[in-house]
Amino acid sequence: MKIGIFDSGVGGLSVLKKIKEKINFADIIYYGDSLNAPYGSKNIKDIQQLCLKIGEFLIDNRVDVIVIACNTATAAALDVLKERFTSVPVIGVITPGASMAIKQSKNKKIGVLSTPLTANTKIYEKVITDLNPKYQVYQKGCELLCPMIERGWESSEKNKELLKQYISALPTDIDTLVLGCTHYPLIRGDIESLFGKKIVDPAEETAMSVLFELNKISLKTGRKKSRKQKINIDYFVTGDIEKFKSVGEKFLGEEVVNVYQPITES
Repeated sequence: MKIGIFDSGVGGLSVLKKIKEKINFADIIYYGDSLNAPYGSKNIKDIQQLCLKIGEFLIDNRVDVIVIACNTATAAALDVLKERFTSVPVIGVITPGASMAIKQSKNKKIGVLSTPLTANTKIYEKVITDLNPKYQVYQKGCELLCPMIERGWESSEKNKELLKQYISALPTDIDTLVLGCTHYPLIRGDIESLFGKKIVDPAEETAMSVLFELNKISLKTGRKKSRKQKINIDYFVTGDIEKFKSVGEKFLGEEVVNVYQPITES
């Protein structure tokens, strides 16, 4: 079996990491569209076109499931991808994250840090209140975080001060904070130092959703889930490969190999 994961850059590695922890029988193709990052500053139509192009690439590489490891892309393009690619399950990160936030919050007040586009769509508020209308949701768009993480975040006082400004824009009585961009788990330590309550990383629940879909495929098709000694991961990166490897290795704690630039139409 093969899992296709994509993001606007290195952020989706937070989802890949959780998938690796829970699934040991499927290879992975990871597509990081860092040349077009950040997605959060683009319009929805442009994001949809980028996602459709990536989806075609993953389908051509015969993946069994597509994971949109990007909150912005999930908000903008999940329905479009589901409509186009009907032969495989397409999983986003927002519904799994929303479900986990509901489980974690005691006072029913949830904060979300995300890109400006994700915040402007109010997608977390919609999904959470659809699941349970008793919850209040507050979203803050963080314009600078994603590009800073892409370049390689330094845990400095200056950067922590920026984080503090974003977090302090949320009500003080929220008891749960959703990392509503898959880049943010890469700086979770700094976020935890400023927010001492519950923090939700949607990657955890997303990985469980992927496992569920692969189990369904196995039952339906009779394909065996053979445990691998080492799963194979191929990385396709549209931008700076060396920068991707540098940031990726720092986060994953292992060497990032098999990194290629995807062949695209001229």
